Amino acid sequence: MRARWPILAALLGIGLSYGAYPYVTLYRLGSAIKGADAATLESLVDWPAVREGIKEDVCDLASDDPDQKAGTELPAFGASFIRGIASSTIDRAVTPQALLAATTVVPANPVPRGADVHVQWAFFDSPTSFMISLRPPGKIEPIKLEMDLKHGAWRVTRVWLPPELLSSGSKT
Repeated sequence: MRARWPILAALLGIGLSYGAYPYVTLYRLGSAIKGADAATLESLVDWPAVREGIKEDVCDLASDDPDQKAGTELPAFGASFIRGIASSTIDRAVTPQALLAATTVVPANPVPRGADVHVQWAFFDSPTSFMISLRPPGKIEPIKLEMDLKHGAWRVTRVWLPPELLSSGSKT
């Protein structure tokens, strides 16, 4: 019986560490944003995968735009043109430096400190996938993040922005 306690304690420790690891990564991500630490952001986010996901969302939003006449879809050239424009804009705008610049800008009407972006929920979607829902101040829909466990480290691999943020960022 005594020989089982160290094994049980080790397994319990491993399980608790595994369960807490994505939350620690989420905390590090928040600290990196607050501390303007681009190097840490670079290591915690798979930027090419995040950019690709946002490009897909912008293209989907453009093809589903309610301003277009009912029953008409973009021709193949129009869709590829929008994809090209969105691609170059997103490649420039979705970087650790741009994220830090956007979060350090003080708005004209500052939002009270208690209304910062906060975590609505965070849970395991699968053993190697962790989902997070963030509520930005003044926004109806949440920002959703997906972190994947790859090579022993949790990294943000997908971000779903609310349509209001996508459309405001895609229109100039």
